Amino acid sequence: MSMIQQIVTSFLASVAFGIIFNVPKKSLLKCGFTGMVGWMFYYVLKDHGVNIIFATFVGAFWVAVLSHVFARKYRTPVIIFSVCGIIPLVPGGFAYDAMRHFVISEYNVALSLAAKVFFMSLAIAIGLIVSEVMNQLIRDWRKRRGV
Repeated sequence: MSMIQQIVTSFLASVAFGIIFNVPKKSLLKCGFTGMVGWMFYYVLKDHGVNIIFATFVGAFWVAVLSHVFARKYRTPVIIFSVCGIIPLVPGGFAYDAMRHFVISEYNVALSLAAKVFFMSLAIAIGLIVSEVMNQLIRDWRKRRGV
């Protein structure tokens, strides 16, 4: 798939998820942009041979960073941007393949895929948490410095 297709698809997935969950209309493009940026970090890193779990972590981290930036700039909750932005990174295809292999009794392949899904999901959670912790540290540092 070309880079343009990746950009458009990830943007549309994030916007569509925002529409389904009734995100304010003025935030939809920002949600799409957030998901697109997170997916592009993931896609480029994966394409350059980086471990898929680390690429997921980096993508989730940048989704959370952008979510904080947009939330502060547009005075909206962070969750609006982070939930919509994470959608392209969710390992649904791997989860489907894991379940399919369980059903056809290929347990070794199924367990391998299920472990990958688990660690990718964990990487998403850790990426969001690391960004939140860094945001809090920066905010506290700015308060102490009077900035």
